[in-house]
Amino acid sequence: CVCALVLCPALCALMMRAEDKQDTRKGLNYYTKKAYTASYNAILGKYQKSVVIFVKRPWISGVLLAITAVLVVLLMKAMPSGLVPQEDQGVILCEVRSPEGSTLHETEEILKQVEEKVKKIPELECYSISNGYGMISSAGTNFATLIIRLKTWDDRPGFNHYIDLVMARFYMDCLSIKNAKVLPFQLPQIPGYGSSNSIDLQIQDKSDGNLTEFSQYVDRFLAKLAERPEIASASSTYSERYPKYKVEVDPVQCDRAGVSASAVLSTLGAYCGGSYVGNFNQFSKVYRIMVSAAPEYRLDPSSLNNIYVKLKDNKMAPISEFVTLTEVVGSSSIKRFNLFQSISCYVNAANGYSEGQAHEAIAEVFKQTMPSHLTYEYGSMSREVEETSNSNMTVLIYVICAILIYLILGSLYNSWFTPFAVLLSVPFGLMGSFFFAWVAYKIGIPGQENNIYLQTGVIMLIGLLSKTAILITEFASERRAQGMSIPEAAMEACRERLRPILMTVVTMIVGMIPLVIAGGAGANGNRALAVGVVGGMAIGTIALLFVVPPFFIVFQTLHEKVHGAPVAVAEPAQEKETKKPRKASKKVPMIAVLMIGSVLLSSCGIYGKYKHTDELNNTIETITPSLFGDSLPAEVVTNDEVSVAQISWRDIFTDPLLQQLIESALTRNTDLNSARIAIEQSQASLKAAKLGYLPSFSL
Repeated sequence: CVCALVLCPALCALMMRAEDKQDTRKGLNYYTKKAYTASYNAILGKYQKSVVIFVKRPWISGVLLAITAVLVVLLMKAMPSGLVPQEDQGVILCEVRSPEGSTLHETEEILKQVEEKVKKIPELECYSISNGYGMISSAGTNFATLIIRLKTWDDRPGFNHYIDLVMARFYMDCLSIKNAKVLPFQLPQIPGYGSSNSIDLQIQDKSDGNLTEFSQYVDRFLAKLAERPEIASASSTYSERYPKYKVEVDPVQCDRAGVSASAVLSTLGAYCGGSYVGNFNQFSKVYRIMVSAAPEYRLDPSSLNNIYVKLKDNKMAPISEFVTLTEVVGSSSIKRFNLFQSISCYVNAANGYSEGQAHEAIAEVFKQTMPSHLTYEYGSMSREVEETSNSNMTVLIYVICAILIYLILGSLYNSWFTPFAVLLSVPFGLMGSFFFAWVAYKIGIPGQENNIYLQTGVIMLIGLLSKTAILITEFASERRAQGMSIPEAAMEACRERLRPILMTVVTMIVGMIPLVIAGGAGANGNRALAVGVVGGMAIGTIALLFVVPPFFIVFQTLHEKVHGAPVAVAEPAQEKETKKPRKASKKVPMIAVLMIGSVLLSSCGIYGKYKHTDELNNTIETITPSLFGDSLPAEVVTNDEVSVAQISWRDIFTDPLLQQLIESALTRNTDLNSARIAIEQSQASLKAAKLGYLPSFSL
C-alpha cells in the first residue's frame, strides 16, 4: 500500500502526460498508448456484444451456475486429499536393517557396503552414520541410521535431481546388497509428527490373542497392500525371528530358600539390563545413577553363577539355583496402541498418488483380508490427515466465509437480495481453482492435492472474486439511484468497470506466476497455492464479467418489488459546480476511537474491593464452622484470639483411621520433608546470623 501510494502518482505523472499537438514526434509512449487503446477498445466492443446476450437471457447464467456447482462437487471428489505437501528439504534419512540377531560388528560390515553406495550419489554433500539405532525401529544391534545431506537447490537444478528421484535411484542401487534391507525416507513435513514422512499404520488386536497368528495376518495384509498401484512400499518392524532366552523361575526353590520370585527377577534385571537407583548433583546439574554388571560378566548363561541374591537369613546364593534359561526365537518387544496389542506398519504412497488415496487403498485391502477382531488406527501426521479427510470442516469454513460476505454486502447495499448477485459469481472461481489443480495433478506436478495450501488459496479467492464483483454491482447501484433503468445501469457498469477489473486481475495472476514456476524450499506448497489462485482468478473473472450483470438485474428487480424503487436524486448542473466539498463525517473518527478503546480496554479487569485484615478474619470465622462442622474444637469457635492455624490437625480430625492415614502420608511425602528440612536450615542460619549482633569479648 505504501509503495502504491508513493509510486503510483509519480508514474502517472510520467506516463499519462497530455499530448502536445504542436509536437509531431512519435516516441515509444505514443505507440504504447495507441496499441493499448486499440486493443482495449476491441476487447470492450466484443465484451459489450457478448454481455448483451446474457442480459437479455438471464436463464443462461442460471444454467451455467448449476453446471458449475455440479463440476465443483465432482472436482472436489476427484482431487486427492492431503494435509501438507511433502517438500524437498534436502535431507534423506535411511534405516539399514541387518538379519535378526546380528551383532553390531556384523551390522557395521553391511553399513560399509551401504556407505559405498552413498558416496556414488552425485547430489551428495555430506553424510553421517549411527550404528545400533534405527529412526523407525528404535534401538537394536541389527539397526543403523544414515543421514544424507544433499547439495543446495541451486546446485542441483532440474526435476531429475529432485529428492524423490534421488531416493528412488539410491534404493534401487542398494538392492544388490545381500542380507540388508535399506529403507530411505524423508523427514516429516511438520516437525514433531513422527520420525518419517511414511504413513504410520497401527494394526490392533482387540482380542489380545496369539501374537504369531496376529503376525501372520499382518504379513498377509501387507503383501496384498503392496500389490496396489497407490502403494510404493509397505513394511512392518515386527519380527519373531529374534534369538533370545526364556527365563523360568522355580517358585518351589524360591519358597524353600525364603526369597520371592520378584526379588530374583529384579536382581537379574538390574545386573543384565540396568537399574535406576537415584540421582546426584554435580556442576549444578542432576545426573541419574544406573547400576548394572560390566559387559564381560554377563556374556553367557554361565554368568548367572556370579550373580547372587540375598536370602531370608541374610546369606547370598547364586541366582542360577532359582532361574533356568532356555534358548527360544521370538519378537524383540511387544507394543501396545490404545491399550491393545499392536504391530507398527509403515506405508509409502507411490509417485502420482497422495496420502489420502493411500488411506483409501488401506481401508479397502484391510476390509478384504483382515478378520473382525483386528482393527487399525493411524499415528503421527497420518492421524491428522485421516481426521481432516473425514470431517466437513473445509466446507463449513467456505459456508462461513460466504455468510460473512453476505452480511457485509447486505449492510452495504441495504438489501437482502442484491448481495446474491455477488455471491453467485463465486462458484465459478471455485470451479476454476479446482479444475486447474486437477489438471496439474494429472500432469504430474508435485504437491497438487486438496491440502491446506489449496484450501487457503480458495478462501482468499472467495474474497478476491467478491471484491471484483462488487466493482460492477456498486457502480450499477449508484447509476440506478441516479434514475437509470436496471438494464441500463448494469450495462453502464460493465462498460465503466471492465478496465479496473482487468487491471487488478491480470496483476494478481502475473504476481502468482513466479510461485508456479519456482523451485527449492517450499516449492510444492507455493505451487499448490498459486495454481489454485491463478485458475480461480482467470476463470472466475471471465465468468463474473458475464453473469454478474444478469444476476444484478434479477435480484435488483426482486429488491424493488419487495422494498420499492429507489428515489432518483438528480443534482442540477449549476449546483454541482457551486457545491462545496462535503466535510468528512465525524462518525469515522468516533468509530476509530471506539475500536481503539475496545482494544486497549480488552486487557483490563475489575477486581474485588480490598478488605481489611479484621474484615477478612471475621469472614474466615464465619466460613470455618460451616466447613468443619462439629469436628472443630469449641475453643476455636468461642475464642476470638485463637486461629485455626494455631490448632493441631489432630484436634480437628479426630477419627483414628484418618489420623493414621494422614501421618503415613506426611511421613512418606519426600517433598514435604525436603521443604521442612530446608526451613529448619533457614531457621538455623537465621539464628547463626543473629548471634553476630550479640555482644562478645575476648580474653
